[in-house]
Amino acid sequence: MSRSDQISVPQTARESRAFGLPGTLAQWWNALAVGACGLTVLVLGYQRRWTNDDALIYTRAVRQILAGNGPVYNIGERAETSTGTLWQWMLATGSAIPGVTDPLRLAVALGLLLTVAGYLLALDGTRRMVRTRRPAGALLPVGVLLLLPLAATWDYATSGLETGLSFAWLGGSWWLLVRARAALGRAAVPRASGPALPLAAAFVFGLGPLVRPDLALVSGVFLVAMWLMWRPSLRRTLSWACAAGVLPVAYEIFRAGYYGVLVPLPALAKEASGTQWEYGFNYLLNTLVPYCLWIPLTLLAAFAVRVLVLRRRRDPRRERSRRGPADRADALLVAAPVVAGLLSAFFVVKIGGDFMHGRMVLPALFLGMLPVFLMPYRRPVAVLAGTVGVWAVVCVALLRPPLDSPDSRLVFDSRTLYARGLGEHPVSQSAHTERHSGFPDAVRGTRRAGKHGLVLRLPYDAGFPVVPLAPRVRAPIAGAEARLGSAGAVLPLDGRVVDLLGLGNPLGAHTEPTSHRKAGHEKPLHRAWVLADLTAPGTPVPEGVEPRHVAAARHALTCGPVPELLASTRAPLTASRFLDNLTGAWSRTQLRIPAHPVRAERELCG
Repeated sequence: MSRSDQISVPQTARESRAFGLPGTLAQWWNALAVGACGLTVLVLGYQRRWTNDDALIYTRAVRQILAGNGPVYNIGERAETSTGTLWQWMLATGSAIPGVTDPLRLAVALGLLLTVAGYLLALDGTRRMVRTRRPAGALLPVGVLLLLPLAATWDYATSGLETGLSFAWLGGSWWLLVRARAALGRAAVPRASGPALPLAAAFVFGLGPLVRPDLALVSGVFLVAMWLMWRPSLRRTLSWACAAGVLPVAYEIFRAGYYGVLVPLPALAKEASGTQWEYGFNYLLNTLVPYCLWIPLTLLAAFAVRVLVLRRRRDPRRERSRRGPADRADALLVAAPVVAGLLSAFFVVKIGGDFMHGRMVLPALFLGMLPVFLMPYRRPVAVLAGTVGVWAVVCVALLRPPLDSPDSRLVFDSRTLYARGLGEHPVSQSAHTERHSGFPDAVRGTRRAGKHGLVLRLPYDAGFPVVPLAPRVRAPIAGAEARLGSAGAVLPLDGRVVDLLGLGNPLGAHTEPTSHRKAGHEKPLHRAWVLADLTAPGTPVPEGVEPRHVAAARHALTCGPVPELLASTRAPLTASRFLDNLTGAWSRTQLRIPAHPVRAERELCG
């Protein structure tokens, strides 16, 4: 038992019954509450297990790594398609274990287990936070009840994406921040054994941008909060900074030199540094309104106001005399996740949200509820927990998100759509490739015929013509498709996948946005660019594509910064190429090319 726990153990029978149960029974109750919440996530997440197309983007990169081709999507083209760097390498490590044949199934199992671990760590962190200030007693689940009933919570416990790792990192970071506060002791003086803990915490906090780039905001808030609690010396501050930055900085240097840009391609394709307030606000409402989340949020806000009013009624002089370093540390501990959650929500709204219902809002809700995941038993708390519990039961039984939004910016209940199209539990790669027709059929037919061709999805699903590839293209087959994940699963590892939305295409990611109908799908690549890049001059152009546009694209590919952009991803990775990529990464990241070939030719070639 840690010293902080020893301090809070009640010394009298009266104290032990302060929250309605004897000390031993209270401990059993608290363990049961934490376990029940974790079990709820496990059961509901497993019942709703699935994967979406974006999960297949990860697994193709993982298969390329295991095949010895490096962290790429296509052989001979260095493009970073994985937003969650740590998630990609965790899957690659797990898939290297003998007996693991489908990385997608591993992603489902690992995502679910990490989500459960994140909730358990978060709950235990809140339990420890309460115990450092009050005698041991019964704790009631309150804030966690706001997350458990949401269909989005169950859905993204799997999905094959990095969401499970995000929750594990958030819960683990909260647990470490609470432990770092406890290591100070009640006098807010570091213990003799304390310095190693904040150093480890700083290392874990620094992993945020490798879990997801936007989690760098949470990393910064937690690091600042811990620094303000401890007020360490300059030497210790530098050691914390080194621990927090060693992996992110090292990987950023690798990213810039290897890929030639400072962020993953999906961040460029989605213009993650842009501002689209209206779309982002609608996305936030698409999460809050279907579940009537305003009800529990209002109840919690009213309860917080009540607590503040009661505190202000005390003698102000007495309150000021009681305040000290320990109280300030406690306030920082409570404020850190709330501030991080607000910043996370602000960022999501600023960039215009996402097209997957609830996915990008869940971390903000999780962070904001952390200090009140569990609350010490009192009659007002019991009333609050009971009221939120009634809403939770109604939410589980009746409230579901709409299949898609009626707004101009589409937001989908992705899990339901995939279940309808691919079966209730599409958790294998074959579930995505064998139940789709059209593009997969065209690819299979081309491979059977032994053609060295490009399978091109025409606009508006007008067909899948096969165009001969240029002799210089070494890939045996290529495919241009809007569903990057399933295309990568259908095409062989030595085939060339061309993403028509820019998430995995170095040229498409650097074009200017032309569509605002669906978040992350704002850069549809003109087919003329694909034909100009992969076919020889004089190759017949399929119906639906203008020959003059292809000619303009061929010319534009030779002008301005475009040749160097393509060389940064396709030229052999020598030491000089790595250095050129590294030094030019900033300007290359800022580069944008007109989306239409004719305009691009005019602006780039004069």
